Amino acid sequence: MHSKFLNYFDEVARQGSIRRAAAVLHVSSSSVNRKILDIEERLGVKLFDRHAEGVELTAAGVVVLEHCRKTIFDYEKIMHVVADIREMRAGHIDIASLDSVALSLLPAAIDQFARQYPDITYTIQTAQPDEIVRAVADGVAGIGISFCNDLHPGIRLRTEKSAPIGAILNKNHPLAERDALEIEDLSPFPLIRSYDALAERSLVNLALADNNIPLKTACFTNSLPLARSMILNGHGIGLYSKIGFLHEIETGSLRYLPLKSSFLKDLKIGLLIPSRSNQTPIENALCRILSKSLRVLRLDS
Repeated sequence: MHSKFLNYFDEVARQGSIRRAAAVLHVSSSSVNRKILDIEERLGVKLFDRHAEGVELTAAGVVVLEHCRKTIFDYEKIMHVVADIREMRAGHIDIASLDSVALSLLPAAIDQFARQYPDITYTIQTAQPDEIVRAVADGVAGIGISFCNDLHPGIRLRTEKSAPIGAILNKNHPLAERDALEIEDLSPFPLIRSYDALAERSLVNLALADNNIPLKTACFTNSLPLARSMILNGHGIGLYSKIGFLHEIETGSLRYLPLKSSFLKDLKIGLLIPSRSNQTPIENALCRILSKSLRVLRLDS
């Protein structure tokens, strides 16, 4: 049996008429009838009983119809899979990310992905947490990487990782030998803070909302490299998660100290995707790599 017969046979069974099936298929009735007669001869059994009003499946015809429809379904499923694979040869991915993630996790993940899919192109924008969530929810970005404790209804969480915000200090800072810090321990020292600290929904500001502790900020910046340089040069204490400072923390030039704030300790970074649309195959493939890369990071100790 071949694909033309499968379609002919399936449509005749649906229509209960060779003439009506031929009209739907845009072929002649004689072509449809001849194909069915040829298969009946090869099988040595009638598939349809013919009568004045049309045709009716025989017992053998019912068995053959089940095979036909399963074969058609499986063929269409394979074609969808092949199309998905073909689409991965070229395409474009829009990503919205925290600056810290763009500097630490993204380069290696995209390098790995690009070796498999070299013709994929990207738009990668760094933004503040609320801007990333909005971009993904609105479909502007297909993938977002941001803090995810308070999810927007237009967002689905693909992967999450504990990423508390703490104090990032130069190794020679007076507080560097502590194991953890209270919020009030920060008050005598200048702070280096993310630019989102100027917004109402700043994560650190939310944590400090119930404290009447005066804190002085030496610099607000949306540049993590600048913040890192200022902290390394002893110009202040950074209030960040570890993710943008992993190399310096591992080599000992910077120290990360947890802050005794339940809100900041419970923060998580997540891989965000839109809830209102399905991921493309290339987005899904990149998400698998990003998820694995995120899971292996040690950000909470």
